Amino acid sequence: MGSSAGALNKMENNRLEGLQKPKANLEVFSETLQRLAQSDKNIMAVTSDSRGSGKLVPFGKNFPHQIVEVGIAEQNLVGVAAGLASCGKKVFATSPACFLTARALEQIKNDVAYSNNPVNVIGISAGVSYGALGSTHHSLHDYAALRAINNIMVVAPADNWETAQAIECAANTGEPVYLRFGKKAMPASLKPVNDEKFEFGKGRVITEGNDVLIIGCGETVLPALEAAGLLKDLGITCCVISMHTIKPLDTDLLARMARQCSAIITVEEHSIYGGLGEACAAYLMQNGICKPFQIIGIPDEYTVTGSQTEIFNHYGINKDGIADVARSLLK
Repeated sequence: MGSSAGALNKMENNRLEGLQKPKANLEVFSETLQRLAQSDKNIMAVTSDSRGSGKLVPFGKNFPHQIVEVGIAEQNLVGVAAGLASCGKKVFATSPACFLTARALEQIKNDVAYSNNPVNVIGISAGVSYGALGSTHHSLHDYAALRAINNIMVVAPADNWETAQAIECAANTGEPVYLRFGKKAMPASLKPVNDEKFEFGKGRVITEGNDVLIIGCGETVLPALEAAGLLKDLGITCCVISMHTIKPLDTDLLARMARQCSAIITVEEHSIYGGLGEACAAYLMQNGICKPFQIIGIPDEYTVTGSQTEIFNHYGINKDGIADVARSLLK
């Protein structure tokens, strides 16, 4: 009996070790889409010369009749995707976020959101993932632009587990969704999953605490969690939230955690204007929840050129920068 239990424990440990290997969320997006396509012929990928950067080459090989390539034509991409969705297809329109949410913004607004076509708009290499290519390739406006458009959800998964869950939800939600992915390898899960349920519009509490509330989305949740670790060593406890859905915002969770903490920080790979931070601040202020508050993001200036890590470090979107802001707010 004891040896059997030991063998089972060893198998479980090996499984968990395998799950913990970091992988880019884009790779998980592709793997999940392929898994769904095996049993659902309505799953469609539409790309704008971006199947390589979108990790969709395996999908194209395995499901050649379920992928459409429109070339470098983001506006056509969204129009074709909307047409397919109107015919009952479950469409994932994939293109670099910087172009997709700028060049094709009118099509996203009219053909997808206002026409209520359930397209899953996939913004890849988002934020400053293309950092070395400069500001033309940064998508620091997408949250702000899409939050202002009625009838489209805005989602930025933090880890591999959230990504897989988000793609499954998007395939079955029947509503327009914008999903944003970077290029960096992310943890399998920033929190033991157990039987936790993923749902659009419901944030995830990654760790609990009463001193500082740190709210992140996408690839900024990891440095937020790392900052919480630094602060814990100083006797400061942090509640870290993965607010993977920027719109609709989980205002119930936001209000509950904000009331129990002494200070609030939001962290995003986006302009400090119009994104997660301003969404949280607007709700809290309008509902009488006033605490020391700071938005960490990209300021209104010419963005420095460098890798994502270099840009994050420059703007304090890292564990040391977040911890410094937390200590400052508590003073």
